[in-house]
Amino acid sequence: MNKTNFFVAVLLTLLSLSNIANAEEQPVVQLKNFLSTSKSFSADFKQVLINELGNPVQTSYGVFYLQRPGKFRWNYAKPFQQEIVSTSGKVWFYDVDLEQVTIKKLDESVGSTPALLLSGQVSLEDNFTMEEQGTDGDMQWIKLLPKKQEGSFKYVTIGLEKGKLAGMELMDNFGQLTRIYFSKILLNPPLKSTLFDFTPPKGVDVFSEEK
Repeated sequence: MNKTNFFVAVLLTLLSLSNIANAEEQPVVQLKNFLSTSKSFSADFKQVLINELGNPVQTSYGVFYLQRPGKFRWNYAKPFQQEIVSTSGKVWFYDVDLEQVTIKKLDESVGSTPALLLSGQVSLEDNFTMEEQGTDGDMQWIKLLPKKQEGSFKYVTIGLEKGKLAGMELMDNFGQLTRIYFSKILLNPPLKSTLFDFTPPKGVDVFSEEK
C-alpha cells in the first residue's frame, strides 16, 4: 500500500475518536460514544510495523495531536523525523530526511472509508461491520471491517482501556500490520489552532496529489 495512503487511513480513523466513555458499557457502545463526542486529544505514541511473516520491522516514536473537525498532527521523532499535518482540507506529509513534502486532499480519495467518519454525516454501521474481540489484559478490543472492498486496508482494531483510547491496529491489503500504543493521554486538552498550521520549509521539494 502507498505509504501516504496508509498513514491517512490511520489518521482519519483516529479523527473520529472521542473522550471518555462509561467503562461499564459494552465496547461497541463506548466506541460509538467516542465517535460522537470527540473534541481534542493528545498522546505520546509508539508505532510498530509488522510484516506479513509476523516479524516487527520498524518501531517509531512521537507525539500525536487531534482536534475535530479535520485537524491532526503526528510528530515522528525516532528513528526518522516526519510531520503529518491536516488543516484546511489538506494533509501535509513532510519527510525531514528526504526534504520532501507531499500534499493530499482530505476526502474520500485518501483513506477510503475512514475519511467518511470525519464528516459526521455517516453512521458507523453504514461503513463498518463491528466485532467485539474480547479483552487482552486491561484492554477491550473492537474490530472494524469496512463494508466497501475498494479501501486500502482490511480492518482496523481499536483498543479501549478504562473507557480511554489506548491502542490501535490496522491491517493493510498486503498482510502488513501496524500497531499503535498510546501513553500520556490527555482527553479534550486546550490546543492552540496554530499547532495545526504547516508551511513547507524553504528548499524542500513539494508534490501535490490533490484532485
